[in-house]
Amino acid sequence: MLATAEALATLLSAASPIDGVESIPTLDALNRVLSADVTSPLDVPPMHTSSMDGYAIRVADLADARNQRLPVSQRIPAGHAPEALKPGTAARIFTGATVPPGADAIVMQEQTEAAGDEVTILHSPQPGEWITAQGADIRSGSVILPAGTRLTPQALGLAASVGCATLAVRRRVKVAVFFTGDELTMPGEPLKPGAIYNSNRFTLRGLLDKLGCDVTDYGIVADKLDATRATLREAAVAHDLILTCGGVSVGEEDHVKPAVEAEGRLSMWQIAMKPGKPLAFGAVRRGAATEEAAASRSSSASATASASETFFIGLPGNPVSSFATFLLFVRPFILSLAGVRTVAPRALSLRADFTQNKADRRNEFLRARINPAGGLDLFPNQSSAVLTSTVWGDGLIDNPPNHAISAGETVRFIPFSELLN
Repeated sequence: MLATAEALATLLSAASPIDGVESIPTLDALNRVLSADVTSPLDVPPMHTSSMDGYAIRVADLADARNQRLPVSQRIPAGHAPEALKPGTAARIFTGATVPPGADAIVMQEQTEAAGDEVTILHSPQPGEWITAQGADIRSGSVILPAGTRLTPQALGLAASVGCATLAVRRRVKVAVFFTGDELTMPGEPLKPGAIYNSNRFTLRGLLDKLGCDVTDYGIVADKLDATRATLREAAVAHDLILTCGGVSVGEEDHVKPAVEAEGRLSMWQIAMKPGKPLAFGAVRRGAATEEAAASRSSSASATASASETFFIGLPGNPVSSFATFLLFVRPFILSLAGVRTVAPRALSLRADFTQNKADRRNEFLRARINPAGGLDLFPNQSSAVLTSTVWGDGLIDNPPNHAISAGETVRFIPFSELLN
């Protein structure tokens, strides 16, 4: 079994950004990935502006402490072009308005007394006070959003602030997904003896949708080798990734692994993590090929998919196992395909407010949540079948192999907020 770090490195080394770029309205670009740098064509703000409601003045006009009463020569709301400030006068100005030429400070209105067409200045300002200088936020010609940025709401606002009506983004990653298991039943259908509802379909579809993937859902595929092979062949035609759930273990009814080996190749199978050991990675051929060619490809040690192949990731069927392996492996892989440059989640160092005496030989990912004291509580049942733990928890404790946890020690915690964005 591969260590988790080694397994992730194998996936990411294979995930070159996909081809395909489109220009879309900035308003529609949330969660898309930039294919090119966004460079500002202007300074932001494009002029000196007032950061307070008050009065624009010349500091030199207040040099004589006896001469603090100034006539108001103009009124400047935001969005209006001011005239040059006449020496010995003040201009009534509002937040965001353009500072008139000649003025070098703003005195906020709370430090003044207005009477008719005059204002008394009750404060001795410094040059530049309450003035936001032209280009204080962004300088013309600077890169404000580099290629590979996954666009957040604030990134869209930043792009709009320099006048970008459209953005060049990579196309969506095309993912085919299907689920194996004759025991699987869809909600709304009668639950036959020995059957279970297919929760994984809802969880994984939701995760793929959050990543902005273009998803083709082939639903539940019968536990038969021929059916699995046929679905793999169809899914490989027009997708970047085939994602399956279930059937990647070594049981007689686990047909995904032999089906992938027949239709393509496996570069990785089984990782030393709990939950989620049976995770498979490889590629499926696009179009017909001879068995000899398939055998040749299967013997290759390379993890990189060629132009005639579609990547394949097979997740375990237990609901927590599929959830955890998606977050830790599939998510960064898809983001890398989409061209995102930084895909590693940020982890926190937090105090464990529990004791776990039993160490596991595998890298454990324990469901936990942050308590009011700032420490971590552990969900009492860490079984890979207990999906409740993923809703109760705030994230995963990344516990190294062969390590028991003592109350009070610091552990590595990966919040779901980092893994679900």
